[in-house]
Amino acid sequence: MTFKFKILEPERIHEVVPLVYKLNEARISTEVLQKRFLDMVTQHYECAVVFDEDNIIGVCGLWFCTRHYSGNSVEPDHVYIDDAYRGTGLGHRFFNWIYDYVQTKGVEAIELNTYVTNALSHKFYFKEGFEILGFHFLKKL
Repeated sequence: MTFKFKILEPERIHEVVPLVYKLNEARISTEVLQKRFLDMVTQHYECAVVFDEDNIIGVCGLWFCTRHYSGNSVEPDHVYIDDAYRGTGLGHRFFNWIYDYVQTKGVEAIELNTYVTNALSHKFYFKEGFEILGFHFLKKL
């Protein structure tokens, strides 16, 4: 299979909502996701996608920032590969493309969060060379 990796144009951001909806197990409505993504593309955010033909089958948000302890960094967010394409090495290929892409933007480090219940993602990130640095806390206001 031939896949195409690219940064999605901000005006097409609505096209990733169905995959992110699956990722969040429908805990967040598509309406809320649409609004949030429209806000996100106006911030330090880009959206990497994987196409199979004309269909988006993978998504990874990229948040760019500078951190005092790691320098220029990127945080992959809402990483999702469609179920039919899992276990094929596509996630590894996608992340290799992301590594190359963010290095062209001067990124020195990659940090990410993953749900504690998502053991498959933990296995994937360990294989990619990520290490656990700390805990992520959240308080809803």
